[in-house]
Amino acid sequence: MTKPFNFIMEATDGNARAGVLATPHGELETPCFMPVGTRATVKTLSPRDLEETGAGIVLANAYHLYFRPGAGVVAGMGGLHRFMAWDRPLLTDSGGYQVFSLGDTARIDNDGVAFKSLYNGSEHYFTPESVTKLQEDLGADIIMCFDECAPAAAERPYLQESIRRTAAWAARCRGAHTREDQMLMGIVQGGIDLELRRESVERTIELDFGGYAIGGLSVGEERPRTLETMRFTAELLPSERPRYFMGLGDPAGIVDAIAAGIDMFDCVLPTRAARNGRAYTSEGRLNLRNAAFTDAEGPLEPGCGCYTCRTFSRSYLRHLVTQKEILGLHLLSLHNVTFLLDLARRARAAIEEGRFSEFRSGAPAGF
Repeated sequence: MTKPFNFIMEATDGNARAGVLATPHGELETPCFMPVGTRATVKTLSPRDLEETGAGIVLANAYHLYFRPGAGVVAGMGGLHRFMAWDRPLLTDSGGYQVFSLGDTARIDNDGVAFKSLYNGSEHYFTPESVTKLQEDLGADIIMCFDECAPAAAERPYLQESIRRTAAWAARCRGAHTREDQMLMGIVQGGIDLELRRESVERTIELDFGGYAIGGLSVGEERPRTLETMRFTAELLPSERPRYFMGLGDPAGIVDAIAAGIDMFDCVLPTRAARNGRAYTSEGRLNLRNAAFTDAEGPLEPGCGCYTCRTFSRSYLRHLVTQKEILGLHLLSLHNVTFLLDLARRARAAIEEGRFSEFRSGAPAGF
């Protein structure tokens, strides 16, 4: 692991961890939620909004940026940080999930994946080397290996082949990676098969990545199996490296992940929920289309410091949602992202103070 990416563990409470990851664009406190800016923007939120929420890092997606506007354009504009006016840490997903979610239109071989563009149906081919180069050109602080994300219903023989292909591709990503100012993270696969998860961990940590991600969960399997697999896998990962659970964005799930020793998580759920008129609160997720909020006083979440809660009533927010006003999407997105970021910050404080179990028992549920 290169010097700019030292990971320091500041406190633990059970398996829960509070750490600091140094990056070329500043220190990242963990545990942390990473808002998803798929196309170099978190939907409806400006960088100034994200700074107000206290976001320490934003995720963008290499698959979508490959097509629009293209890595050459981003690199020519000075890299992703400058392009999107975000001077804090950035992470890019390799696009593996997006490619494999195309189902029958993706054709896999040991060299890579052929697939059709979601934008215009044109043919493309991703390899571990090309995806690593793509992410180097984009210029994020943290980049991901190209992996095979198997569907939840995959049979064991397929999963066995998948984790071995993922490990081989990880080695090729490692060999293709040239930028010392970027940290390359390995990804563990294996579905909900614990034996295969162990094998995938062993194959991946042999390559000595700067951090490790748990992929291939929250893709349709039952929630108890997700949590069991997450806990099992986290315990096998090196304690001195950051751990990332890919695609987790509900409050209860985030707290469970922190309890398992996960440091980083991301998901589109908070902004997607906002676009559907739903708000995250300690009461659960509120549907603001509900007539019960027609004349409801008070903020979405008492005590929340976001601009939405400091300024507007539930009644007004319902009005915006039912009238399909763009401002409503913005205000709910701002609140939902703030809610998850604040949840992670409060979890961190509880870990530092040795009261994480108490915090977890009072954490939001019902999502």
